[in-house]
Amino acid sequence: MKGGKELSEFNIENVGLKVGLEIHQQLATNKKLFCNCSPIESEEYTSKFQRNLRAVKSELGEYDPAALFEKSKSKTIMYYVNPQNSCLVEKDEEPPHDLDKDAKELALIISTSLKSNVFSEIYPMRKTVIDGSNTTGFQRTMLISQGGFIDVDGEKVGVQSICLEEDAAKLLGDKGSIREYSLDRLGTPLVEIALDPVEGKPSKIKKIALSLGKLFRSTKKVTRGIGSIRQDVNVSVKNGGSVVEVKGVQQLDQLEKIIEFEAKRQYGLVKIAEKLQNSNFKGVSNENIFEITDQWKNCKSKIIVKALKDKSQIKAIKIPNFAGMFGYSPYEGIRLGKEIGQIVKFFGIGGVFHSDELPNYGIEQNDIDFVNDLIKLEENDAFVIIAAPSSKIDFAIDSIINRINHATKGVPAETRLATPNGETVFLRPRPGSSRMYPETDIPPILVTKNELETAEKNIPKPWDESIVDLQKKYDLNQQLAEQIFDSPYIDLFERIIEKTSVEPTFTASILCSSITKLERDGLNSKLLKDEEITKAFEFLKIGKITKESIPIIFENIMAGKSSTIEEAIKNTSSESIDEAKIEQIIEEIINKNKEIIQNQKERAIGPLMGMAMKELRGKAPGEMVNNLLLKNIKRILEN
Repeated sequence: MKGGKELSEFNIENVGLKVGLEIHQQLATNKKLFCNCSPIESEEYTSKFQRNLRAVKSELGEYDPAALFEKSKSKTIMYYVNPQNSCLVEKDEEPPHDLDKDAKELALIISTSLKSNVFSEIYPMRKTVIDGSNTTGFQRTMLISQGGFIDVDGEKVGVQSICLEEDAAKLLGDKGSIREYSLDRLGTPLVEIALDPVEGKPSKIKKIALSLGKLFRSTKKVTRGIGSIRQDVNVSVKNGGSVVEVKGVQQLDQLEKIIEFEAKRQYGLVKIAEKLQNSNFKGVSNENIFEITDQWKNCKSKIIVKALKDKSQIKAIKIPNFAGMFGYSPYEGIRLGKEIGQIVKFFGIGGVFHSDELPNYGIEQNDIDFVNDLIKLEENDAFVIIAAPSSKIDFAIDSIINRINHATKGVPAETRLATPNGETVFLRPRPGSSRMYPETDIPPILVTKNELETAEKNIPKPWDESIVDLQKKYDLNQQLAEQIFDSPYIDLFERIIEKTSVEPTFTASILCSSITKLERDGLNSKLLKDEEITKAFEFLKIGKITKESIPIIFENIMAGKSSTIEEAIKNTSSESIDEAKIEQIIEEIINKNKEIIQNQKERAIGPLMGMAMKELRGKAPGEMVNNLLLKNIKRILEN
């Protein structure tokens, strides 16, 4: 029965899928939630400091399981600082300031838009987080309202809660026992909306997320771009037994794949549980743990050799009546062995093997024979080998044993992380009620009748109405109106049109298409400041540059070759030239290529236009060049 595979086809319509959506959206208030710093991203950091965070008991004397799990990783946290976007509040060396009024106002507008019941008093709370993403060891969060709904294609999807909270620090990387964050993003205002769970296909969940995203963007006061909006999904299937939270879905296109994979994973675990329930497996205890460090000193596996060199311990866990279950795969890619590997990986442990995959990885049959003899392995038994530092190995083994014993029940309640390829991996156990406690540095925040009335008056127009208004006001087609409204440049677009009166369709195309194309080519749009973009259109208005030169100029700045429009014009030789000079250059091209004109007649416009634009690109309007070429071609042919 070793590694038995019984692959079957997965049909998501048969699993009883339920999904509860949580959306986190950064607010564009230009200030952090509890200080006056601007949440701008840094390219450089002027200082750093480190912390070691630990789990503490709640007011009821209990530890949060998620906090204990993070503490077991024994990470030292290194924080990188730039005074342009953080202060002593982010360092947790100064109490929080007053709540940002703009963030509060926007949270009330969003709550009112969703017909959610706003509380007359808001109580700031601390949510325990010791993975290093908060210097304090907690995240400040406030419950603003409960109830309400969002209408999606005529169906009312209920709102559970709306919170206003601080965003976390930006993860820079994990390097062994050191985890690195920057404080740029820490404390940025964030609205979290949790919806009631709904049944249906992943495409339905995506449509709901899209509708909420449209509501956010209709306010014109939310941050745009990757990382500014994140979807967490709470997924469950029938007979699964537990709800799994999947965090970190940043793109809507990824949402459907994540939900479908998680549904398949959970339903696969249900099938594994059913198989175990019909077997003789009765569980595994700590009595089944054996030390094999000395006996495996001659093992040739590179992983084991490295572990021994690092003074790690090697232990074997015997699992009675479990043969074949680590490799059993009800659906492609769904195996209990994979689940175990993910759990220990988050302790920073790579050396874990199970009997269904051995001999392999340099572990030979004589190594396995020794383990079989030591633990008295019988035909239907299985085992796990783990190599890890002594400070981590016992906690990791407890996690493995708990996971194996839970396998008979189906899906464990846990928090998982979305991966770029559309799967999910173990992140930590689900937090418990001990995670939240009152914030002692901030008094309750009152919500006045006047604030609610103001929020009611400022409810944004529905998305569709906003698009129609934009089309009419600027004579845009629907696609371009949607693109500019949905882009980070909507406010800049309107300012440019008001200031320069440049053709709206052309302006929107540059902001939505040209800049996006340059980003896809790997260039950095953060180098292109709003004031420089505006300046380019001002230069276009007075004839200093041409329409064709704008993408060239922006490319030069986004590539880091220039920092201002003036510098980029000089570096790319993009300053427009007068019509007389253009006519002279066209005439020279015509005179040198009369033979092409004689042979190709009017079709000569193609190759000649290429020659002309090679010399005049960015210096002369393409339409003017085209007209002058046609005029001269006709003249030659008539003569």
